[in-house]
Amino acid sequence: MDTATVSRIAKLHPDVREEVASLIEKVNSALTGRASIRITQGLRTIEEQNALYKLGRTVVNPDGKSEKKPFGNKVTNAKGGQSYHNYGVAIDFVLIIDGKDASWDINKDWDDDQVADWIEVVKIFKAAGWEWGGNWTSLKDYPHFQKTFGNSISDLIKKYKQGYFLPDSTYVNLQ
Repeated sequence: MDTATVSRIAKLHPDVREEVASLIEKVNSALTGRASIRITQGLRTIEEQNALYKLGRTVVNPDGKSEKKPFGNKVTNAKGGQSYHNYGVAIDFVLIIDGKDASWDINKDWDDDQVADWIEVVKIFKAAGWEWGGNWTSLKDYPHFQKTFGNSISDLIKKYKQGYFLPDSTYVNLQ
């Protein structure tokens, strides 16, 4: 497991850290070829989420003028607080090829076992109860997994606003 992935796991909600680390190890064992998995995003702040939400949308600046944010396409439908990333229970990933090159190719079979490596990752996470963004009907998010523990976003927002946190932390209590 690379240092970026280890660092990002350490910031996830305490209820998923060990499981994510175990799943990453399981994925890396299953990918017997040139690919390994790297977490590219885990916990995301409200401010970071709002900045992502603005991408590809027309926004009104403080001077009252409208402008389209750079990078063209929308990347999320979630404003700050409306993403499972904001609660540390979602991850995004990429495959790292030969220890250096990032690949988002969902069809490539780097280990020649007749199953696309991306799909091998998906199968492992889904078997552990994680929801895959590739199954969404709107704005598919192929590198995304989330574990909700039965909480809707409105549940998590309510818990956050009520200060329902794990003891001595800023993580929402998922129970």
